[in-house]
Amino acid sequence: MKDEKLKEIISFAIQREQEAVEFYQNLITNVQFSERKNLLHEFEMMEQGHIRVLKRLHTQIEQESITNIIIHEVEDLHISDYIVEPSKNGELRYQDVLIIGMKREEASFTLYTDLAERSSDDDVKKLFLKLASEEAKHKLFFERIYDEEILTQD
Repeated sequence: MKDEKLKEIISFAIQREQEAVEFYQNLITNVQFSERKNLLHEFEMMEQGHIRVLKRLHTQIEQESITNIIIHEVEDLHISDYIVEPSKNGELRYQDVLIIGMKREEASFTLYTDLAERSSDDDVKKLFLKLASEEAKHKLFFERIYDEEILTQD
């Protein structure tokens, strides 16, 4: 039963990552700043990589216990804590895309962290914390780009 619950959680996470892939695919077709389309494609590929990782976790549950999952601490620059998400109406600037990316990853991190805190099952909790850690890495990726390319501009 627990394995089925873990598989459902991973399926949910895969669906969220697929939504992120589609989000970046839509941005690529709709953004006006063509020089950043390569970066958006990188984001899309990063999300597809997350789907592959989640599918491996799904297989791992079928083969062995999930207890060998390692959860890494991730630095948080807290940039997204102080930024308001831009309106998605109209043309998005590069800065807007980075903010939206940060906010999406922050929301996913919060979701998985909250689900971990609510779980009474240690394996389920560990899985949610692993997913939260992955989302924190993605958020840090966006925050570093934002810090280097937006905040340091004169």
